[in-house]
Amino acid sequence: RLKAPSQAGARALVLSPTRELALQTLKFTKELGKFTGLKTALILGGDKMEDQFAALHENPDIIIATPGRLVHVAVEMKLKLHTVEYVVFDEADRLFEMGFAEQLQEIIARLPDCHQTVLFSATLPKLLVEFARAGLTEPMLIRLDVESKLSEQLKLAFFHVRGDDKPAVLLHLLRSVVKPQDQTVVFVATKHHTEYLKELLTAQGIRCTHIYSSLDQTARKINIAKFTQGKCPVLLVTDVAARGLDIPMLDNVINFSFPAKAKLFLHRVGRVARAGRSGTAYSLVAPDEMPYVFDLHLFLGRPLVLAGAQEMPAGKAEPAAGIRVAAHAGGVLGRVPQSLVDDEECLLLTDHEGSLELRSLRRVADNAHKQYLRSRPGPSPESIKRAKDLDVSQLGIHPLFSEWDAGEGTPSPHQGADLCPSPCPLSPGARFEDTELERLKFVDSIKTYKSKATIFEINATSRTLASTVMRSKRRHDRALIEKYQRGQQEKRAAALKGQGLCPAAPGPEGGEEEEDDLQDVFSTVVGQKRKRGQRGEDGARKKPQQPAQRDEDFYIPYRPKDFESERGLSVSGEGSAFEQQAAGAVLDLMGDENHNLNKSKQLLKWDRKKKRFVGQTGQEDKKKVRTESGRYISSSYKNNLYEKWKQKYKVDERDDDEEGERGREQFRGKHRRGHGPAQPPARGKVRSELKNKQQILKQRKKAAKQRFLQSGGLKRLKARNRQRVQELRQMAFGRQVGTAKKGKLRKRV
Repeated sequence: RLKAPSQAGARALVLSPTRELALQTLKFTKELGKFTGLKTALILGGDKMEDQFAALHENPDIIIATPGRLVHVAVEMKLKLHTVEYVVFDEADRLFEMGFAEQLQEIIARLPDCHQTVLFSATLPKLLVEFARAGLTEPMLIRLDVESKLSEQLKLAFFHVRGDDKPAVLLHLLRSVVKPQDQTVVFVATKHHTEYLKELLTAQGIRCTHIYSSLDQTARKINIAKFTQGKCPVLLVTDVAARGLDIPMLDNVINFSFPAKAKLFLHRVGRVARAGRSGTAYSLVAPDEMPYVFDLHLFLGRPLVLAGAQEMPAGKAEPAAGIRVAAHAGGVLGRVPQSLVDDEECLLLTDHEGSLELRSLRRVADNAHKQYLRSRPGPSPESIKRAKDLDVSQLGIHPLFSEWDAGEGTPSPHQGADLCPSPCPLSPGARFEDTELERLKFVDSIKTYKSKATIFEINATSRTLASTVMRSKRRHDRALIEKYQRGQQEKRAAALKGQGLCPAAPGPEGGEEEEDDLQDVFSTVVGQKRKRGQRGEDGARKKPQQPAQRDEDFYIPYRPKDFESERGLSVSGEGSAFEQQAAGAVLDLMGDENHNLNKSKQLLKWDRKKKRFVGQTGQEDKKKVRTESGRYISSSYKNNLYEKWKQKYKVDERDDDEEGERGREQFRGKHRRGHGPAQPPARGKVRSELKNKQQILKQRKKAAKQRFLQSGGLKRLKARNRQRVQELRQMAFGRQVGTAKKGKLRKRV
């Protein structure tokens, strides 16, 4: 759209939430505009502002920046963005949720009225739709892959494991499931987990590298280059550090720590299965992370399919139809064979016993995980209830491990290429020996054992009043207890047949409501519309089932139909039920001015003279704003850095000289002296006023010599030399002055 360079000023502005994403945008901008001659300026926090002043003085056509630093530079330079024609908000949802509201308002206020705004986002929460409704004129929505939030080429696998067994399962996945040439990204909770797992995998002979947010920029570039060039096939990252990484040919994603938000899961697994490629996402789910799995499936609108029970030995029964379909489609939740975990745990235990550093890193990672659990947002109450209803003892072995031979103890090579190969039977107990299945059933029975007798009935021979009452009560409630147990068994049986514990979200009705909302907001919608009906397993279209007792024409639900989807896409965060109730109970008195509206609470400051906390009297107008680097600076951003830079490099004088020279050339015109053509004024490199090391040393020597001569040092030196000569003459090897013979030294003197 820009076509060629222009002298008017910057015509395109790209805003990115992070440094890495801005650098990635700059890379592709240079590649796409190689032969156009368009100039690009990069404005990032953490770089020298003098270089950014110079880059903007070169009149760039495209400005790629982060919001905080761009506002700082714009206020310092009194920059006018009235020539900008296109504004791009990259990762718009991330920009809004990182707290850049004030910076974005300042930038938008400097833009002309006739500019075009483009918002790019992998997710479309309603907050962005409301922003489009309020702040955009004739907005257009362009969307891709509306039918599903995940790619059809992406395969999902969920493994229910204990938290302490996660390193062992991760080691097995990287060794036996993932192909050696595949690129795999492992997402962990904190940077301490990355350091611990890096040392652990390196000790086991797996080449890996790691990235986290506080890592040095040079080390970050080196580690990314190792991964992209294939030197290290495994990359350990955190969510903050992974945002903006450009990894085009990614094959697998492993969620070592399951994400607490469904939108975060989309951003993680959305890196694989791109451009027609297939990919797999493996998730290690601890017992305390099960509610987040239910939240994820509610957000995706899919039922949670559980692996079959371990009741039949290998080859003695056929799996249920629901398990067969779910295994082919992926997304099955199952367990990992305990024998496999024990083998890997033995290797890890040996490494920890022989390495003091590994034990120290594991202790630090455990402490960091406790801190992470305190700050992790809570799941929804409905998902917590469903997770409690899930009977883990009835959960079968995941179909991915169906070819693992328990008798030999060796898995088949690279069985993770397909989540369940077609030649093998899909029963979780297939190819397992009967002893292994019996072992699993025995361990599960021990885990779920609960005594039927109460504390009052421990001694069966005693005939106390308490034991008699408890026995009579049990006889009275026996029918109710049996009815409840039958209901629980039927519920588990229905779940294991493929129906799932987590019902799918209402897709077609919610889609119609969202489609109508988008049609009202956006003048043009480019892309496929949502399909109104559903298809069954046999491919035939079926009508959505409606309960008989509900009149759809007059029924008003207690919450929106797209509630689960919008809660997952929420920019401000859903929060727990307590946080929502506490926020509603707080009484906030709103101010009547702009800066008072943004203040959340009165801050107190410690006065060292008065020895008590006092209000910041007279400082209410000094508002602090957090930049993208996390540092708080004044909202005015005015530190006169630009004026100092102009005085240092004589920018105004050079500009005045160039304008005056051009004016004199235009005034003389064709009456100028000389016969040759007019020579353009020399615009060479300005001589730097900074002196090098040799020049500074020479100047110091010259000044010292001048001070020496001015203070009479030469005369003092001559007098001292004359006295020294007389002393040498008197010495003469012990001879006195005036003797007949002169010594050799005296002769020389």
